[in-house]
Amino acid sequence: MTDENLPADAHEEAELEAPRMPTSQPVLLRALRLELIATVLLAVIFGVIGHLVSGTPGIIGGLLGVVISGIMACLTVGSIAFANHKFIADPNFVVIFFGIVAGGWLIKLVAFVVLLIALKYQTWLDPKIFFFGLVAGVIVSLAIDAFVVLKSRVPYVDAPGV
Repeated sequence: MTDENLPADAHEEAELEAPRMPTSQPVLLRALRLELIATVLLAVIFGVIGHLVSGTPGIIGGLLGVVISGIMACLTVGSIAFANHKFIADPNFVVIFFGIVAGGWLIKLVAFVVLLIALKYQTWLDPKIFFFGLVAGVIVSLAIDAFVVLKSRVPYVDAPGV
């Protein structure tokens, strides 16, 4: 029997059984979109600043700092949105969700430390511009997250029958 041939009661029952996406999902996707836009804008800004301060090493340092901070921010929001989207129907959703998010944080921490060690003495990038690009990316990311959460209209209680 195809889905079209099911009686109306079966459609309603199927809708009730289908897991609902968390109400935070649109907020996460909005934050992810704004993070990507901000990363591109900051990359342009720090590319220009880096060029004016120290030429090609400044451009590379500014772009790397901004891109690394942008990737790290997008990985956090993206891992939460991914876990919500792919595993919401799984009975072990909470365990899987926190495993993905905590695993993502651990991978980011290790990758960040390895990147800093690998880039520490490179002569082809300006470490000061790299640092300021990294810090600016983190600050903008935090501001975007705060803005998106403050402007979201997500209910924090479930009303019965709604």
